[in-house]
Amino acid sequence: MPKTATLSIRVDPKIKAEVGTIYARYGLSLGDAVNVFLHQSLNEGGLPFDMRPSHPNAATEAAMMEGNNIIQRVKSSGKGRFKTVEDMLADLKS
Repeated sequence: MPKTATLSIRVDPKIKAEVGTIYARYGLSLGDAVNVFLHQSLNEGGLPFDMRPSHPNAATEAAMMEGNNIIQRVKSSGKGRFKTVEDMLADLKS
């Protein structure tokens, strides 16, 4: 398919230079890389990558740590899992 449309974007010059170096390692120009991105967006039906943070935020990390601490306390208490909700509630009251 012939390329006849023009796309003009403004980017940070430092970012442009850095990614230009990265893509050049693969024999791609910035224009080629943008075309790859656009084609992959079509293939995916959206952004071709996950936008979620690669690591949890501080609140989630704290909640995970709290959960792990609870699990360790239960394991070290020797009680293990409860057979019924009533058993668990009785243990909480004691």
